[in-house]
Amino acid sequence: MVTNNPIVSPQSVSINGVRRPFLISGPCSAESEQQVLEAARALQHTGVHLFRAGVWKPRTRPDTFEGRGERALKWLIAARQETGIPVATEVANTQHVEACLKEGIDVLWIGARTTVSPFAVQEIAMALEGTNVPIMVKNPMHADLSLWMGAIERVRKATTGPVWAIHRGFSRYGQQEYRNAPMWEISIALQTAMPELRIICDPSHIAGKRELIGCVAQKAMDLGMHGLMMESHCHPELALSDAEQQITPVQFENLIRGLTIRDAHKGPSNPDNLDALRLQMDSIDEQVIELLKTRMNLAREIGHYKKNHGMTILQMKRWKEVFKTRGAWAEAAGLGPEFIETYLEQVHKESIRVQNEEMCQKNIDL
Repeated sequence: MVTNNPIVSPQSVSINGVRRPFLISGPCSAESEQQVLEAARALQHTGVHLFRAGVWKPRTRPDTFEGRGERALKWLIAARQETGIPVATEVANTQHVEACLKEGIDVLWIGARTTVSPFAVQEIAMALEGTNVPIMVKNPMHADLSLWMGAIERVRKATTGPVWAIHRGFSRYGQQEYRNAPMWEISIALQTAMPELRIICDPSHIAGKRELIGCVAQKAMDLGMHGLMMESHCHPELALSDAEQQITPVQFENLIRGLTIRDAHKGPSNPDNLDALRLQMDSIDEQVIELLKTRMNLAREIGHYKKNHGMTILQMKRWKEVFKTRGAWAEAAGLGPEFIETYLEQVHKESIRVQNEEMCQKNIDL
C-alpha cells in the first residue's frame, strides 16, 4: 500500500533560520474524543507542526491505563479535520501499522520498548513496505547505538518516506535527576554516523517532571537538534498517564517562545579566538590521555600485587572509597554528577580489565 499524500514531510523543514525546530506536541494518551479535540484546539495557534497522542500505551506493569486502542484513531483524524494539524501516534506491531494506514494517520513513531527488539522492528518494517509515510524511531531503552541505528536502517529499507530519530533518553539504574538519563553523547554519535538524519528530542520523557522540561529543551537546541516532541494536556493533573511530565498548551507555547535557537553554521569569517581555544583543548586532551595511561600502568602493578598475594581483583571497600572521594572532588570542581559517574565507571572497568590481564599472565621462570 502506498500513501498518496503524506500531509507532513519533516524532511522538508529547514535546519536553520526561524523554521527550526520542528514542533510536536499533544497528550501522552488519547483518553477521550473530547480530550483530544480540546488539546488540538489549544495547540492550533502555537506553531506546532504535528499533533501527537498515544493510542496503544505499552506499560511496564499490567492493570494500568494502556490506551483506548484503535477507536481512538478516529479521534485523531477528527482533530486533524478541525484544526488542520497533521497527526501522529505510536505503533508496536503489524496490526497497529495496518490500522493507522487504513485511517490515514500522517506520521508513525516506533517507541523505545519496541526499538529494543529487531524482530519487532522488522515486523513493523515489513508492514510499511511500499509506503511513504514519515516514520520516527525512538532510541532503545538502554544505551545501545547499534540497536538504534539498526532500527532506523530497517525502516529506511521498507519505506520511501522520511525517517527521523527521536532521542528520549535512556533507562539507567540509580538515575535520579531525570526520569531517563539524557546521555547526549549517544545522539551525537548517531548524528556523526548518520549526518543526514534529522533528530527530534523528547524533553518530556527525559525530564519526567514538567519543571525540568525547559532546560532539557534548551540543551537540545544548543546541540543543534532539529525538533522537539513535548507532551501537553489541557488538564495535566487529571492525565491518565505520565501526568507529572505533561504541560499545558499555554506552557508549551511560552516555553517555545523562550528558547534560544542557534545556527550550527553561524560564526565570524575569521574565528581565530575559537581556533585558539580548540587548540588549548586538544593539548589538554593529550595530557589527559597520558595521565590515563599512567593510571592504567599503576592498575597493572596493583593487579600483579593482588596476584602474588592471592587477592581478588574487585575490592568493594576501595571502589566505594574511590567513588565517594572522586565524586566529592568533581562536585567541588563544578562537574556534573552524571559525567563523573560515567567517567568513574569506565575507568574502573578498564582498570579491572588491565588487572585481569595481569592476573592471567603465566609466571615465567628465568
